[in-house]
Amino acid sequence: MQTVILVLGASGQIGNELTQKLRKIYGNTNVIASDIRKGSDEFVASGPFEIIDATDKQAILETVSKYKVTQVYLLAAMLSATAEKIPQKAWNLNMNSLLAVLDLAKEKHIKQVYWPSSIAVFGPLTPKENTPQQTVMQPSTVYGISKVSGEFWCNYYHEKFGVDVRSLRYPGIISWKTKPGGGTTDYAVDIYFKALEKKKFECFLSENTRLPMMYMNDAVDATIQLMQAKPEEVKIRTAYNLSATDFTPKEIAEEIKKHIPEFEISYNPDFRQAIADSWPSSIDDSEARKDWKWTHNFNLKSMTEDILNSLKEQE
Repeated sequence: MQTVILVLGASGQIGNELTQKLRKIYGNTNVIASDIRKGSDEFVASGPFEIIDATDKQAILETVSKYKVTQVYLLAAMLSATAEKIPQKAWNLNMNSLLAVLDLAKEKHIKQVYWPSSIAVFGPLTPKENTPQQTVMQPSTVYGISKVSGEFWCNYYHEKFGVDVRSLRYPGIISWKTKPGGGTTDYAVDIYFKALEKKKFECFLSENTRLPMMYMNDAVDATIQLMQAKPEEVKIRTAYNLSATDFTPKEIAEEIKKHIPEFEISYNPDFRQAIADSWPSSIDDSEARKDWKWTHNFNLKSMTEDILNSLKEQE
């Protein structure tokens, strides 16, 4: 059977680039992008696009039936910093969208589901360094609470109903193609734009706040690799730890200065500092590397070179 994919939340940071990569693999007409509002003209012109509220199960079902969709990538979510401002709305979006898609899979309308989790599932009592796959999860944010709940819903639907749902705990994701979207790790996206535009950047985290990070190219590759893995290779149905690199604001600034010597960084920690302090500083993703042979391609140095070169080409 032909693979036909629906991406919910396709206009977001990960959704945009994941959709483009999926279209290269499966063909433009076999990957339906959707979001609650219209994407850019270029994005909409590149393949099928539908306006869908990810919490509206009936609207999703209509699109699934229309295109004979076999896989759903559910990326619609409210991220950590934004969710803290409107917690009830964040909970409703993050949970109701997941349950709608899991129900469609349970009812055999779709064969496979991808749903991203996050390092936000961890909390202050979680081991900070090389955080293991199985460990204490006591999230202190609405986003984290929704993600840890979602992980167990995924596992429940797999165990009870045989739903083929797969998930990754993303670290901070860094991309130059879309501007920051309200996450605590988004300083590491914004810093590159500001370095080129203004030669200075005020960071909302303190200089030595170490967090696990990943270049978007690696995140997209990991997502597709997991979905293409054989079912027997996917041994964890909550969510896999995923990692590539880890660094502090001070370290990323020093790497940027190698390319832009006049760049200056200052620090003015805000409410996001407490969120970052509750998260791990590095992640043990050996289970993903063992089960479905995950490996990353970018570190801080190679990522910085690629982002700055790409942004300069855009000017």
